[in-house]
Amino acid sequence: IIISRTVHMFSFRHWLARQYVWFLIPYMIYDSYAMYLCEWYRTRDQNHRHSLTTFRNFLSKNRLMIAHHAVILFVLVPVAQRLRGDLGDFFVGCIFMAELSTPFVSLGRVLIQARADDLALKQQHTLLYKVNGILTLTTFLSCRILLFPFMYWSYGQQQGLSLLQVPFSIPFYCNVANAFLIAPQIYWFSLLCKKASRLFDSPLAKKDG
Repeated sequence: IIISRTVHMFSFRHWLARQYVWFLIPYMIYDSYAMYLCEWYRTRDQNHRHSLTTFRNFLSKNRLMIAHHAVILFVLVPVAQRLRGDLGDFFVGCIFMAELSTPFVSLGRVLIQARADDLALKQQHTLLYKVNGILTLTTFLSCRILLFPFMYWSYGQQQGLSLLQVPFSIPFYCNVANAFLIAPQIYWFSLLCKKASRLFDSPLAKKDG
C-alpha cells in the first residue's frame, strides 16, 4: 500500500487497506485469548480449572495490552472501515506496518518458554535468540515508532511543509490520536531495550566475575 501509492496520498485507494481489517479482527480476538491461556497455564492449580481469579490476574497484568487490543477493535476498525470514507488508505497501510515486528516478538516469547520448560536448553544465550532480539528491536523501532515521523514527513512532502511544520498544520485531534498510539509503543520498546541489555550484558558479567 505504501510503496504503490500514487501522487496524491489522500485519495489513493488500495483494496488491501479495507480487506486486511477482516483478518485483523479475528487475530486480535485470538491474540487476547492466547494471552489468557498463557496466564492460565502459568498459574493453573492442580485441578487445571479456569477461575475468576485467574481471569482477574490476567486483566491486571495485561491492562495495557488489553486496552491496546480494545482500541484497535472498537476504535481503529470502525475508523478504518467506515468513518474515514474513501480517504487515507496510505495512512492505514502505514499503521498496518506495525504488525511487522509481531513475528519476532512472538518467537522471542517461544524461546523464553522453551527455556522455562527445560532449563538445560539455555535458549536465551543462543545465537538464534540474540539474532531474533536484534530483529525485534529493529522492526519495532522502525515500524512502530519511526513510522509516525515518517507519516508526518510524507504529509509534509505532499503539502510542501517541513517535518516540524506538519503538527501545526493538521487537525489537533490527529496529533492527539497519534500521541495515544505511539505512547504504548515507546513504553514497550523501552522494556525490550531493558531485556536486550540484560541479555547481551550477562555473558560479560560472567566473564568479569
